[in-house]
Amino acid sequence: MGPTASGKTAVAMALARRFPVELISVDSAQVFRDMNIGTAKPDAATLAEFPHHLVDLIPPTEAYSAARFRTDALAAMAEISARGHVPLLVGGTMLYFKALIEGLAELPQADPATRAAIDRDAASRGWPALHAELTQIDPATAARLHSTDAQRIQRALEIFHLSGRPLSALLAASEKQRTAYQFTAIGLLPSDRSVLHQRIAERFATMLAAGLEAEVAMLRERYPLHAALPSMRCVGYRQVWEVQDGLLPRHDLRDHGIFATRQLAKRQITWLRNTLRPQTVDCLAADADDRVARLLGKTLI
Repeated sequence: MGPTASGKTAVAMALARRFPVELISVDSAQVFRDMNIGTAKPDAATLAEFPHHLVDLIPPTEAYSAARFRTDALAAMAEISARGHVPLLVGGTMLYFKALIEGLAELPQADPATRAAIDRDAASRGWPALHAELTQIDPATAARLHSTDAQRIQRALEIFHLSGRPLSALLAASEKQRTAYQFTAIGLLPSDRSVLHQRIAERFATMLAAGLEAEVAMLRERYPLHAALPSMRCVGYRQVWEVQDGLLPRHDLRDHGIFATRQLAKRQITWLRNTLRPQTVDCLAADADDRVARLLGKTLI
């Protein structure tokens, strides 16, 4: 796992030359067909030599979820294991990693009417009063929330009103989804954030030179797309869409794309450090693939 531009694919291919592994993409953008340049999808020659599972699954008109990824990944892992190989999951969509490793709590979707009712109640009685109410309903969740944490108190109460079950019980149920696989988690993290930023800038410039704008134009012609689709909200595609719709000056495209990619990398690094907490390897090290191989070798040999 690692942020964008950390060299995950290169390391994965180096590992595939050394170990009996098969690669599974953990990338919420590479699941879309015909979205190649802006997703940094491996080219046809690379995919032929190093096949990636879970690439090019759906058209950009559809949506993909963490739950579907978990189902698809477990199926691919079972097939790979049956062949006597080891699944090697590679990517930067951290929610997908979390869903696979820890399971997914089946939480109800947000309901505007329920939230509005909770907000009215809070405006009348105050959030500490609603926190006290939550203590009676779900003491485990209330114990970890401050009495003025409006957003989380609201969500916990909303979940109870919609499902009839406390949030803590639903989260506990997700623990039962944990798989029998033993995971070795390795994160590629930069020792110097400025170098990663430079890589991001260079990669986005390369995408533009490779025809990212033409790719988006092709997608818009081939599919009935709109700006709110998950595919067109991917970094790079969203900025090009805005240029093509006249919402962003073309001369600002490069800077906006680089900034959005840097923000994505920042979120990915936060996920890695605060939530997933893998063993880490400096992605800027010249021997990063050797370092990862040594960590994996302890598990695979």
